[in-house]
Amino acid sequence: MNHSPKRAVNVKARGDLVSEAKTLGINLSATFEGALEIAVRTARIARWQEENREAFAAYDKRVATNGAFSAGKRRF
Repeated sequence: MNHSPKRAVNVKARGDLVSEAKTLGINLSATFEGALEIAVRTARIARWQEENREAFAAYDKRVATNGAFSAGKRRF
């Protein structure tokens, strides 16, 4: 859990959703922060995968050509 200081932001959302969320007792700030954490994590993963795409392809090619490093050690 990150204990970084909170910062006020302005966010626009559909009025009907905001009203229903308040009626249901949903904490909008906590919900937004949780969704933002997921979106940031997802974007970081996608960026890392793209940055390493060539390495993945080279490894896949090596395994296709030479087999996995542990192929002779497996018992399944």
